[in-house]
Amino acid sequence: MISGSYPDGPRLLADIGGTNARFALEYGPGRISAMHNLACADYSRFEDAARAYLAGPGAGARHAVIAIANPVDGDAIRMTNHHWAFSIAAAQRELGLDTLLVVNDFTALAMALPILAPSELRQIGGGQARPHGAIGLVGAGTGLGVSGLVPAGERWVALQSEGGHVAFSPSDEREVAVLQYCWRRFDHVSAERMVSGPGIALIREALAYSRGLQADISLSTSAIVERALEGGDALCRETLDCFSGMLGTVAANLAVTLGATGGIYIGGGVVPRLGDYFEQSPFRARFEKKGRFSGFTKQIPTLLITAACPALAGAAAILADHLDSSVPVASSMQPNQTRSEANHVHV
Repeated sequence: MISGSYPDGPRLLADIGGTNARFALEYGPGRISAMHNLACADYSRFEDAARAYLAGPGAGARHAVIAIANPVDGDAIRMTNHHWAFSIAAAQRELGLDTLLVVNDFTALAMALPILAPSELRQIGGGQARPHGAIGLVGAGTGLGVSGLVPAGERWVALQSEGGHVAFSPSDEREVAVLQYCWRRFDHVSAERMVSGPGIALIREALAYSRGLQADISLSTSAIVERALEGGDALCRETLDCFSGMLGTVAANLAVTLGATGGIYIGGGVVPRLGDYFEQSPFRARFEKKGRFSGFTKQIPTLLITAACPALAGAAAILADHLDSSVPVASSMQPNQTRSEANHVHV
């Protein structure tokens, strides 16, 4: 057995969103590899996707943890942004696992925040984190994920939140027009409805309608982003500006709700694809525009997560804690420590 390997074999890790299921193995503390990305649409059930991975690089894994873009409350799992539904106990039996934990994906991502290296983050704007301060997490992908970390002694407590489903809050006349358009189609307009990948296409559609323009509503989110960044398509660029401002509002709301003096972290698959644009976008200005609390939010750093699949590290920490392992992962009160500097995670 390789030094530092788990005596009972590698552990299966998965990060499942509405579009992709990312699988990996952790061979020992912090030794995550064999990552495979499977399209959720290619499999009728979660169990089928997991079995496909276990038949290949995941063969022999006995313990597993699944971080999933969905509320986790009891044995029954039914995804919000995909059709997969399963029983945790039944899936464990079918897959032949000794352990199967299922946790919310943003809870797992939150647990990874204290162990991210500075090279895995990009600060957007000013501000400086305070030691022992609560931390907020928000991320746009297929949906809108929200979580946070609250200090409890020398440990962190991760919040299990569905904050993406709060009612959308417009901040200017343009956003009011977008909201009015959405009210024509939806009884409840959540923040996730617009501050997400699919939301970008919806924003463009709403802006076109409010201006009396004919716009191709079949244009995909990726195409809208590409056109916006290339220049020459004013509607797509305005869409991206609107999206970034809305995300700034969501992040600022989370900051004042949690008192997140430890920083607001930005995850999800959308923002990292925006490149240098995002740093100059309306995001940070909107984040700091908080009325009587503008001085408060201006002091809080906003940090874009650039690490590849960071939720897997957080999920591994949760599994290690469950198995009463001695895995040296983060729990120190200072974010951005390396694994060797950190203590055991507790949730």
